[in-house]
Amino acid sequence: MSTITPELLSRFDVPGPRYTSYPTADRFVEAFDQADHIQALTQRQNGTFGKPSAMSLYVHIPFCESLCYYCACNKIITKHKERSAQYLTYLSKELDLHTRHLGRGQAVSQLHLGGGTPTFMSDDELRQLMALLRAHFSFVPGGEYSVEVDPRTVDKGRLAVLAELGFNRLSFGVQDFDSAVQKAIHRIQPAEQVFKLVQASRRLGFESVNVDLIYGLPLQTPESFERTLLQVQQLRPDRIALYAYAHLPERFKPQRRIHAEDLPAGGHKVAMLARSIDALTDAGYVYIGMDHFALPEDALAVAKRQGRLHRNFQGYSTQADCDLIALGVSSIGRMGSTYSQNAKTMEEYCDLLDQGLFPVVRGLALTRDDLIRRTVIMALMCQGHLQFEAINLAWLIDFKTVFAQELKLLQDMQVQGLVKLTDGGIQVTATGWFFVRCVAMVFDRYVQADRNRNRFSKII
Repeated sequence: MSTITPELLSRFDVPGPRYTSYPTADRFVEAFDQADHIQALTQRQNGTFGKPSAMSLYVHIPFCESLCYYCACNKIITKHKERSAQYLTYLSKELDLHTRHLGRGQAVSQLHLGGGTPTFMSDDELRQLMALLRAHFSFVPGGEYSVEVDPRTVDKGRLAVLAELGFNRLSFGVQDFDSAVQKAIHRIQPAEQVFKLVQASRRLGFESVNVDLIYGLPLQTPESFERTLLQVQQLRPDRIALYAYAHLPERFKPQRRIHAEDLPAGGHKVAMLARSIDALTDAGYVYIGMDHFALPEDALAVAKRQGRLHRNFQGYSTQADCDLIALGVSSIGRMGSTYSQNAKTMEEYCDLLDQGLFPVVRGLALTRDDLIRRTVIMALMCQGHLQFEAINLAWLIDFKTVFAQELKLLQDMQVQGLVKLTDGGIQVTATGWFFVRCVAMVFDRYVQADRNRNRFSKII
């Protein structure tokens, strides 16, 4: 981080996409509807684009018992536990629609339950959900089956149920161990509680435990976050996700309860990131990129070393680029060369399913240009480099001709030390990794044409 000067920050710490997809979700259109989604499912079933590989599943559970003020997720705050039972009924309807067009028994190598709070569901409801998924799909042995866990909603008994159901990866939402920060964001969870749960997870044999942290929260200081980092090092999870808090109260209503004057200054925020990277790498973690760290033996670190790292709507992944079926309110899926998103409100989601329709309300069919640029952007985001010849052979183009303007833009980044340009390719430097989203934005045709980027979070 010592190479990151104030000048670099002023020039390149700009709002930009996180590139969990390209094009990004803000480019989806309502003209894409269930007919387009059905066509994509049919093409997979018919093998239009070759023999289909194992796919991923994402299930969005929107319910939370209490509101976290920093949250920008699609959620429903409720104490009424019966709502999740009703939700299961609609998930079952959505599953039936998918298998009507795909057939039963499609191979699945990756499952992620996100939210909201997936552990809002009771043990019996989680059993019902997994039974539904297994009745429709065939789960591949050795796959990655993960669930997000709010430490306030589980004990070691509940963790045992998750293990029994086949989950082998857990992600605990911690954010910060400082009690004053926890109070400011309305999320009180003592460190001792998290430590006990992680210890129980290891005894139960979970393959990987992830902890989510956020820097830039109200009342955080470099000194207070340093204490959280020390506790995280003692906890020693297999993976750490370190996110920057993006304060966008005009877009996310819960954030209006956070007082802007309580947020750390920009310099303090950078100091927190700098110390985090130094502390975690000194503790033996591999810096995967952007906001992810992993122990050297973790599958994510192994995938990075072997050049097999990928990126999907859940972030960095070891799973190959594959189709993703997304279930539930607001969830985003990928099928072939299309993206689709479900209705964002429970009312619309349920109403469409009651009519026997997919709850898809918008999406995008990617053009050839989109697909080429997606390949380029994902290579930069995941491997940190690309070879022109590989792109030329895969897409039958001349990279230097097609992306002549983009290569000119990268020359300034080369002068600033973010990338190295050679006759054969592009290499992101160690400093450039902190700004890799900015490097990727050069190849984003939509962002380059639209300078209004305030809908995105800042890169650092």
